[in-house]
Amino acid sequence: MNKPQLVNLLIGKSIAETILVAAIAVGVYLNAFPPTFHGWGEAVAETRSIAGWAVNDASAWERIEVQLFIDGKLSGTQTASLSRRDVVAAGWARDEWHGYNFALPSLAAGNHEARVYALHESGGAARYTLQLLGDPISFVVNADGSWRTSK
Repeated sequence: MNKPQLVNLLIGKSIAETILVAAIAVGVYLNAFPPTFHGWGEAVAETRSIAGWAVNDASAWERIEVQLFIDGKLSGTQTASLSRRDVVAAGWARDEWHGYNFALPSLAAGNHEARVYALHESGGAARYTLQLLGDPISFVVNADGSWRTSK
């Protein structure tokens, strides 16, 4: 085999290996972080809670376990199974039972950020991942304990 053929063979082998590794990486990523979770949350000043909805497009009837983090610290876990007719009306779900509502304890005055994550099991419960639902939720606790959303 002459040098140009060997060089072409090595280049082809390198390209094939790169494609194989990329395909494996994408497959593992999609298994651990499927792009099928959707949701939204908001701060509800009147009830001092974080409320929203969570849906898994891959399993429309599944009730998703969600976790709330306030300022980076776990604040609560629950299954999103409350009635949310607006989610069905918007076409995000087949039934209305995908809502959640986290009542929060007293928080120090100042700016706060809430993040709601879908808890996803993969690998036969060998691993769990968290996927952010919607955008981070910013709100302000006033000195008197009342809330307001920050824009």
